[in-house]
Amino acid sequence: MLVFAVAGFPVYWMLNTAFKPAKDAIDPDPHFFPRVFTLENFDRAFQVADFWGPVGRSLIVSLVVVVIGIVVGMLAALAISRFAFRGRKVVIVGILAVQMVPLVAMIIPVFLLLNDLGQYDKLTGLIITYLTFILPFTVWTLRGFIVNIPKELEEAAMVDGCTRTGAFLRVVFPLLAPGMVATSVYGFIQAWNEYLYALMLMSQQNQTATVWLGNFTTKHGTEYAPMMAGATLMAVPIVVLFLLVQRKMAAGLTAGAVKG
Repeated sequence: MLVFAVAGFPVYWMLNTAFKPAKDAIDPDPHFFPRVFTLENFDRAFQVADFWGPVGRSLIVSLVVVVIGIVVGMLAALAISRFAFRGRKVVIVGILAVQMVPLVAMIIPVFLLLNDLGQYDKLTGLIITYLTFILPFTVWTLRGFIVNIPKELEEAAMVDGCTRTGAFLRVVFPLLAPGMVATSVYGFIQAWNEYLYALMLMSQQNQTATVWLGNFTTKHGTEYAPMMAGATLMAVPIVVLFLLVQRKMAAGLTAGAVKG
């Protein structure tokens, strides 16, 4: 309950601030429950700057990153988990090493590389950048799910006449689906919420949803209530995605599949 309260309170305060009058958001004596509910902050959020453009760009980038990441990551995880080849341990260590590098340390090299490739201030460049830190996690996570699926299931399917590909599609893939869904949700959240690279690699005209929130901070101060309203709007796609796939985000479907 303590962990839930600590993790959930910022979300509650965001919603609380989004639905209270702007003057109450900066009240030095805050109230845990809004005394007056208003939708003016949401109207103001739409007026500050273009909303649908950044949201559309964020959706495109996040969905493309998830699709490419899950396809490439699944194939790479399958190869690492099921096949023995020279340099296999080096690949595994390399995947772990990439995840240990702070993202902020790669901003300048990534900027220079994308600029040389003509991908600066382009969605394709941002997609490539996001894949560099989402794909290693995808490979490592899916590898864990594949390793937990007994090889005996594939061997039994192959004995019954399936090819290796058929055994994977008919046996392993359905059992891997929950892991793929969980990994996809994580990848989507990472790409959707990323701020630093989107700020550095995209111009004001091509900004994403997270950078769009910066429009509420001006030389006259920060409009906290409209900013929280904008953050609430940004959280809607994540909540909807979770509600759609929550049934698939279960683990242990292979428990008891093989005895001994």
